[in-house]
Order: sequence, then structure tokens, then C-alpha cells
Amino acid sequence: MTAPEPLAPRERRLLRAEIAVVLTVTFAWSGLYSLVRLIGYQLGPGVRDTTVTLNPVRSPHAVVDFLLQCLGAVQLFGWAALALYLLARSGIGFADIGFALRRPRREVLRDIGLGTGLAALIGLPGLALYLVGRALGMTANLVPASGDTQWWRILAYILLAAGNAVAEEVVVVGYFMTRLQRLGVGRVGRVASSAVLRGSYHLYQGFGAGLGNLVMGVVFGAAYERWRRLWPLVIAHFLIDVVAFVGYALLRPHLGWLG
Repeated sequence: MTAPEPLAPRERRLLRAEIAVVLTVTFAWSGLYSLVRLIGYQLGPGVRDTTVTLNPVRSPHAVVDFLLQCLGAVQLFGWAALALYLLARSGIGFADIGFALRRPRREVLRDIGLGTGLAALIGLPGLALYLVGRALGMTANLVPASGDTQWWRILAYILLAAGNAVAEEVVVVGYFMTRLQRLGVGRVGRVASSAVLRGSYHLYQGFGAGLGNLVMGVVFGAAYERWRRLWPLVIAHFLIDVVAFVGYALLRPHLGWLG
């Protein structure tokens, strides 16, 4: 990655404003919302005795519930599309951030391998950190999925996992870190800023989850700086969420201790 040319003062102000607007309507807003929820836990029963359902049933009517779940995924894809559009308007295409839609087969296989490795690197320690957080009272009781296990609900969970993966990695890594680089922020500053943002919007799950996702943000940010490829991060995030959402939904009826 070559050093960008210095921005004129007006361009710098506009770019900062753009970042503020994009994050305000996406993950910075989610971070503030999560912080307020965390404060609410502390004023109430505390994090230890709080249960958070990541994908709650949104309607008692199956069709309406499915449509609402799908709309949640559409919103996430919309956030990613906004970031990609603004980058494209400034001359930065999908391929420039490592998110090309058409790639040689060997690159696709490489990204799948890297993504699977990242998922294992983050997922297994993440589960251990969750258990430690629960034991210390720093993490809420997380329920990844609710409702029955009909096929349409599993499909909705997969769509939501894809939406989460694409939105978070495109906005929090691809867009945010690219814009920070254009502003002249160094590598350490870019990785740290992206990681703090990622950790902030998971605070509604408790302090432990916020810390765990901050660490995940450091790993993902460092990986992006090294590879300059967004697809491995998207694949890793998707796999982690699918295992959490779908795996929980399928195993819960057979393993009572899952709740």
C-alpha cells in the first residue's frame, strides 16, 4: 500500500464528515446503543444475570417473522452497499479493497482456506473467552437463536450471518481502514481504530464480549493490512456466525444445557 498524497484542507474536512455520517448510520450508532444497554444492565440485575438473544423471534406469525429476519439482513447488505458506493465514487473499486466479485479459481480457494483458518483461530478461543467471561460475570448469557428449527428459520439465520459478515467487514475494515489511510493515519492507528469500533457495538453482550471482539478486530485488521484481501475476513465471519446461529438452533433440542 503506497502512501496517499496529502489532502487539501477542504477535502480532509469532507472525508472526515463522510466517515462520521457513514458510521453514525451504521456501526458507531450500534456502538452507542450497545453502551447504553450495558449501562442499563449495570443499573438493573447486572451483566451476569442478563440474557441476550442475538436472533429473537420477531413475530408469532411465521411468514411475518421470516420477512422481518430477511429485512434485517437486507439492511446489513445496504450498509455495505453504501460504503462500497462511496468508495467507488472516489475511484476505489471492489478489487482495490480486496473484495472483487470475479476472481480466478485459485484465488477463491485461497481465500476460503485463509477464511477457514481465521474462523478457527478466532472461534475456538472466542468460545473459551465467553465461558471465562460468564464465570467472571463480565458477559451476558447469550442465546444465539430462538424459536423452532423449521427450514425457513435456518435459512434466515444463514442470511443474517451473511449480512453480518459482509456489513461488518466491508464497513469496519474495508471502508473505515481505507478512509483512515487516505487521511494519513498509520497502520497501527488504522488497526486500533477498527478494533475499537468492532468491540464497541458488541458491548450489549457484556464487557467480556466487547473485549473479545476488540481482540478479533486487532487480528482481522492486522490480517487485512498484511493481505489486503477482504474476502478471507468475510468468509471467516460468516463461518463463525453460521456455526453459532445454526449450530445452536439445531443442537439446542438435544442438549439441555444450552438453554
